[in-house]
Amino acid sequence: MAISNSPESIGTESNSKTVSDPIFSVRRRPNAGSLGADLDSSSTTNSFVTDSLLKDTVYDESLAGKGSVNDRDQLRKADGHVEGVNQPRNAKNAGDNIGNGDVLVKFAYRPSAPAHRRIKESPLSSAAIFKQSHAGLFNLCIVVLVAVNSRLIIENLMKYGLLIRAGFWFSSKSLRDWPLLMCCLTLPVFPLAAFLVEKIAQKKFFSEPVIVFLHIIITTAAVLYPVFVILRYDSAVLFGVALMLFACIVWLKLVSYAHTNFDMRALAKSADKGDPLISSLNGDYSYDVSFKSLAYFMVAPTLCYQLSYPRTMHVRKGWVVRQLIKLVIFTGFMGFIIEQYINPIVQNSQHPLKGNLLYAIERVLKLSLPTLYVWLCMFYCFFHLWLNILAELLCFGDREFYKDWWNAKTVEENLALHPFHQYWRMWNMPVHKWMIRHVYFPCLRNGIPKVVAVLIAFLLSAIFHELCIAVPCHIFKLWAFIGIMFQVPLVMFTNYLQDKYRNSMVGNMIFWIIFCILGQPMCVLLYYHDVMNRKVKTQ
Repeated sequence: MAISNSPESIGTESNSKTVSDPIFSVRRRPNAGSLGADLDSSSTTNSFVTDSLLKDTVYDESLAGKGSVNDRDQLRKADGHVEGVNQPRNAKNAGDNIGNGDVLVKFAYRPSAPAHRRIKESPLSSAAIFKQSHAGLFNLCIVVLVAVNSRLIIENLMKYGLLIRAGFWFSSKSLRDWPLLMCCLTLPVFPLAAFLVEKIAQKKFFSEPVIVFLHIIITTAAVLYPVFVILRYDSAVLFGVALMLFACIVWLKLVSYAHTNFDMRALAKSADKGDPLISSLNGDYSYDVSFKSLAYFMVAPTLCYQLSYPRTMHVRKGWVVRQLIKLVIFTGFMGFIIEQYINPIVQNSQHPLKGNLLYAIERVLKLSLPTLYVWLCMFYCFFHLWLNILAELLCFGDREFYKDWWNAKTVEENLALHPFHQYWRMWNMPVHKWMIRHVYFPCLRNGIPKVVAVLIAFLLSAIFHELCIAVPCHIFKLWAFIGIMFQVPLVMFTNYLQDKYRNSMVGNMIFWIIFCILGQPMCVLLYYHDVMNRKVKTQ
């Protein structure tokens, strides 16, 4: 193959422009003396330059069009990667490939070579920001977070000293809360009463309306009894919250137990009548009243009753011990944050709705970080550690107690079957499944519109949040109720912003700001000052 003295274009495919760049032009092959001297350096440098040119050429093919593909092929032909004009076809022309590499190195970055060849976006522009890796920025955020929190820890210790006292975990004053302990120990009476009612229903001693009325009495008493005990005795707020949470869990389980058995009785009656629809349903819908099933359900980490659950084969004892150690460590960490950070900030604050506005904003922002840490530790301790420990001991198989709620991008999940708040739907799966099974779908089956069914679910959630906080505090200001119901207009506001900016990250930012930066610190300040004012008036 002869090479002429004049440059020759090596492009063989059609393109919108004639390739006239010096990079794509073949120069005269060097003589044999220079070939031998540059053999080692040319082979190494040629690979580096060609790879760099290839990366630079095909950086953004979506903007460059077909030209980038043609140019890439031409570079590969110049380097001898594909068979082309300069590809050696036999041993005689073996030196052509090496010579082309040396020519490419010498003529690639000449002053006349164009430095700007493609339309490219800046890495942080809106068109390219999500195509980049942000691992470095994430590492920077971790470093800054550690540095800032270290400074806050040192500043707090210098200002207040170590505030943890021996009486934080155990105190002689805790003995006055024995009525709450006795109330907690007597709550299993209500599931036993519900079981007796179901046995009566199975024997058909009473009609269906009477059975429903008895279940309403039992479930209502399961909530009102702890409320009466807490309001009757001036106990610690922490013990009152624990008792109310336990009572609410018992109430949710009893409602599921009664509702599920009611539905199974209806299906059994339809099957006795020969309804073909019942035989086509998948699953076990046989009606059976078993005390063993009820006892397992009352201690299992679920709120939805069924006769059988997915079960694991054995208990991992070593795994349980490790999780228990983690539970103790994170619980102690929560106590340290509350005593060392939250209490001093709250005690040195004013009522957020009665004092200076700027001062209230400063207190809320200063309180947001420790409350966020406590909230995250609480989530990890309860939903991950405690529920998984309980599931492991009981061989409970379905352990999806939460989803990736931290990626919540919308205030409302735009799905036909699950139009609930995405955060609440993902962070508390047991309650979400209970709401779907016993509130939302029953409302739809009875002809209630979806919007009204969602409002009923929010209303029920707001009532129980208010009970769990207001009753132990002996204050009924409806702060928790308002906070939950405030999500309804927040749904419309978030949807408006997402439709306007066409970006789902807007919803994620609003979620973090409302729930973690503003909402929780504001509730802590409101309830703390209301409790303090009540104690002052009582004294």
